[in-house]
Amino acid sequence: MRYDLVIFDNDGVLVDSEPLSNTILAGYLTELGHPTSYEDSLRDYMGAAVHRVHDLVRERTGQVLPVDFDETLHARVFAAFERELAAVDGVTDVLEKLVADGVPYCVASSGSHERIRVGHRTTGLDRWFADDVVFSAQDVGRGKPAPDLFLHAAARMGVSPERCVVVEDSRLGVQAALAAGMDVYGFTAMTSSGNLAGAKGYFGAMAELPALLV
Repeated sequence: MRYDLVIFDNDGVLVDSEPLSNTILAGYLTELGHPTSYEDSLRDYMGAAVHRVHDLVRERTGQVLPVDFDETLHARVFAAFERELAAVDGVTDVLEKLVADGVPYCVASSGSHERIRVGHRTTGLDRWFADDVVFSAQDVGRGKPAPDLFLHAAARMGVSPERCVVVEDSRLGVQAALAAGMDVYGFTAMTSSGNLAGAKGYFGAMAELPALLV
């Protein structure tokens, strides 16, 4: 394999959480008086840390979200995860191949550590991700599209950025990977390749990924 480290985004790449979380986010914002459709949420917030929601609402309306916004949002999302969340189809086969080939991997997510862990426990992916290979936007000052999270993950894993490859499904994630000086492959199960401009390549099913990495 041409890379020394594979860095996975989490939501939409490892766990099929984007439909659930964006439906809930759109509904909650609308409930608070900020009309937001599911499509709006995907466009504006997919792949982003929750601070982006606060920033965009304040920028667009001059209003501040409730102090318990994050807590309420996370509680609703976690409850939905426990009822409905599944792993992305085929991702365990990819992880099995990486382990068999001795290729290090990790996850670098805009979500909180708690969100990552709830999703992994629910889907059984926790067996593939020990604590020392899980990185969150909580660990750095700025989330995606800043490169900080990916650079932090690479440093903690002891791999130089140019030897890393990122697997992403969001525009913000692709931008962050490119800013970090890493190759990135765009997963198009929920979005078009045009929305992931700059990626080295694209794939619509996890079964296609291993061939892209060799």
